[in-house]
Amino acid sequence: MTARPELVAEAASVTFSAGFGGRLRTHALRGLTLRVGGERPAITAVVGESGSGKTTLLRLLLGFQAPTAGTVSFGGRPVAAFGPAERRDFRRRVQAVFQDPFDAFNPFWRVEHPLVAPLMAFGLAPTRAVALEQSAAALAAVGLNPGETIGKYPHQLSGGQRQRVMIARALAVDPSILLADEPVSMVDASLRATILESLWKMNRERGIALVYVTHDLTTAYQVADVVLVLYGGMVMEVGAAEEVIHRPRHPYTSALVEAVPSPDPQVDWKLGDGREAAEPGRPPALGCPFAPRCPHAMPRCTAERPALFRTDAMRAAACFLHERAAAATPAAIQAAVAGAEGGG
Repeated sequence: MTARPELVAEAASVTFSAGFGGRLRTHALRGLTLRVGGERPAITAVVGESGSGKTTLLRLLLGFQAPTAGTVSFGGRPVAAFGPAERRDFRRRVQAVFQDPFDAFNPFWRVEHPLVAPLMAFGLAPTRAVALEQSAAALAAVGLNPGETIGKYPHQLSGGQRQRVMIARALAVDPSILLADEPVSMVDASLRATILESLWKMNRERGIALVYVTHDLTTAYQVADVVLVLYGGMVMEVGAAEEVIHRPRHPYTSALVEAVPSPDPQVDWKLGDGREAAEPGRPPALGCPFAPRCPHAMPRCTAERPALFRTDAMRAAACFLHERAAAATPAAIQAAVAGAEGGG
């Protein structure tokens, strides 16, 4: 399988300013380094509660949001420096699937329109007839019957069918990377496994790297190779999915895992100990953003920003509890997980 271009965020930060003179600042992302795609395309799940920076990260990787500091590059070239031809190629190779499958459709067009239009626009099909054939193949690849799908309007399909049409649209243009923003959160539980399997197959069979943004640790564990935990725009923990979910090293990750309801009715749901920040939506500008809510917080946690410490071969956590370990980056942990899974 030929190596596909790599999408890299290098020490990328995004800060939003408001008020007179921009005095009010929100740090949506803080110095994040992440690699997606390349020789060993993996599935990276980005998890965290609302306001943690997941959507900003997605917009950054899509080129919709410029970094305040740091860079985003694709194929070794900064996205900000792309000319029209490079940007067009970037738009084809980096595709997205969003949360609401209905919002992605124009209700006045039949469902084949969002499949045929990009094929024609990117010059991947010489005629509409060929584009329809390619669209039918993409629909079949995600488990839809083309004969029962093509020709219908969006309202005539279920939410799960609409979401699979959107995945088929992305698949049809042969992307290198797929960025999926909560793709199963508005779909019936019975269809989630089908959609997640489609995404998993895109990665394993076609070599398409996937960034799966979610607040759901359960589905992240099911589909991801690497889990990256965000809070307050900062990476709290990153590592192999098995390690992060079953043996979390950061207090925030532990809190997320403990909050997942157990399917056993005899086990009480752990809804937290009531230790909340005074302003949970506005973490401190200095130090660890989770410090006001952390049961292990020390005075330095609100004054110094912890590095991402490598706690073991395929894991790192941004917490002073692990300060004796060497510093790492999410990209280094991603490479370690890919190497282990590839046998290297």
